[in-house]
Amino acid sequence: MIDKFLRDEQDPKAVEKVYSRLVDLLTTGEEIIYIAVQKKPIVNLFPDCIAITNKRILFFTPANLGLSIKFVDFVWKDIVDVYTKEEIIGAVFSAKTTIGTEMGVDYLPKVQARKLYQYAQERKEAEREARRLRELEEKRAESGAVNIDHASNLGFQAPVQQQSPVAAPVPTPPPAPVVQEEPKKDELTEKLKRLKTLFESGLISQEEYNHKKLELLSDF
Repeated sequence: MIDKFLRDEQDPKAVEKVYSRLVDLLTTGEEIIYIAVQKKPIVNLFPDCIAITNKRILFFTPANLGLSIKFVDFVWKDIVDVYTKEEIIGAVFSAKTTIGTEMGVDYLPKVQARKLYQYAQERKEAEREARRLRELEEKRAESGAVNIDHASNLGFQAPVQQQSPVAAPVPTPPPAPVVQEEPKKDELTEKLKRLKTLFESGLISQEEYNHKKLELLSDF
């Protein structure tokens, strides 16, 4: 069961201890990808270990003279970045979380540190893609909700009241032409003639004639 985790010179005893603990910690659908084991140059009785799964990264530290083992784990969505630094003896692998926590193990065989970095980058990329898809689905869901609300609003719009047809205006007949009565053409002439006859007959004075003539002309 642990043979695939011993291909890069990992300590079998350390891997077996970590693996037995990991099996109890795995969640549904979680799989172990890689296990790296610290290798100090002088004393290496209780090495620290790092395990990577498809869901998280776990740091194991032996305690009580190797009788127990403690661990700290971080899910990939909380990992900001991973680092590896190769030194004269071995390499250092560390991970930084979104809240600023940084965990690392030194004296790792360089090949194991490189594998850890490779797998960690792959998992981070997969997590970024999964996050992008989740955000896309959320946006689609929000867009769908807006459309549904809009459709609901359209469904419950108050019916438009139909306006009663406006009766066509009755055309007003044009006003009847005013027939102006033309004054009798001979009326003024006849009056002036009679007035002149009175003056010539001496029945009215010149002054009365002029005054009466002005009245007749002003009336017409």
